[in-house]
Amino acid sequence: MRVAIVGTGLMGGVHAEAWSHTDARIAAFVGTAGAGGDALAGAYAARFVTDLDAVLADVDVVDICTPTHLHAEFTLRAAAAAKHVICEKPIALTVGEGRRMIVACRTAGVRLLVAHVLRFFPEYRLAREMTARGDIGAPAVLRLSRCTFRPRKADNWYVDPARSGGMMLDLMVHDIDYARWVAGDVVRVFAKAAQTSGRPDETDHALAILTHRSGAISHLEGSWAYPPPIFQTRFEIAGAAGLIEFPGPAPAAIEMHLRGGEGSNHEVQLPRSPLHESPYATQLRAFHEALTRGTEPPVSAEDGLAAVHIARAAIESARRGQPVELDASGEAR
Repeated sequence: MRVAIVGTGLMGGVHAEAWSHTDARIAAFVGTAGAGGDALAGAYAARFVTDLDAVLADVDVVDICTPTHLHAEFTLRAAAAAKHVICEKPIALTVGEGRRMIVACRTAGVRLLVAHVLRFFPEYRLAREMTARGDIGAPAVLRLSRCTFRPRKADNWYVDPARSGGMMLDLMVHDIDYARWVAGDVVRVFAKAAQTSGRPDETDHALAILTHRSGAISHLEGSWAYPPPIFQTRFEIAGAAGLIEFPGPAPAAIEMHLRGGEGSNHEVQLPRSPLHESPYATQLRAFHEALTRGTEPPVSAEDGLAAVHIARAAIESARRGQPVELDASGEAR
């Protein structure tokens, strides 16, 4: 399998390292001249080009690690050349773009895999497995938090809502996808957002409540308002029979508290590979297997689109100050 990585910034480098855990070969990097792509390509004995079309005939997979507003453009170009696509989250800047990407890949007969890496973090994956097998009963209330500092470069595309979609679409979408993975489809979103940067179009801190079709409720917190170098994540999943808790990145285990008296609380050790590989490597190995063996990865293009639906509904709810209902297809109304 030959791969072209589009984007030579942080995520392009992360994906390149992750591909090294498979037997795929990185054939090319596609990026902007003078932005470090030559050095990255040299490290992996690959070509560096500034135009995807120059390498499409020589690759099997296009791995898109560009700013979000470019995801649709490169996906459509790859699909037109009948190449499989791996796309960083979120799948697209808008629901309409995401839908066009899915249709184009389906029409071309190629796979579209969306890199929602949170599903491959061992603590999140284990908690979902425990919930799915009924260890705490049906999930009833989820609490998910992801709080960090604002991207620091003044010209960073992350802080431009026209390119990233803003904090809720870029950062909170991790936990939106995870909540839906654990508790099912979402039918209602209510969100509140705050701006601390002084620019009214830039949300730095938000709270969102997701109502799932199952009746479960998810409370989500996302923030770019913390001082550097803080990056904090935590979660709880509560059911009728108990609680699963991961209080932060420091412990090497998640905790499960069951109703049943003394001795019912215990730690559950995380499954780790012998090499303690990164979740990005776990993710790319799963995608490689999906493409070479025809297996289904833990996240689909439709999952990625649903996360954008919900994130956009949260953004709209915060703007209106009112809940936003999602119909059976996930459309906001």
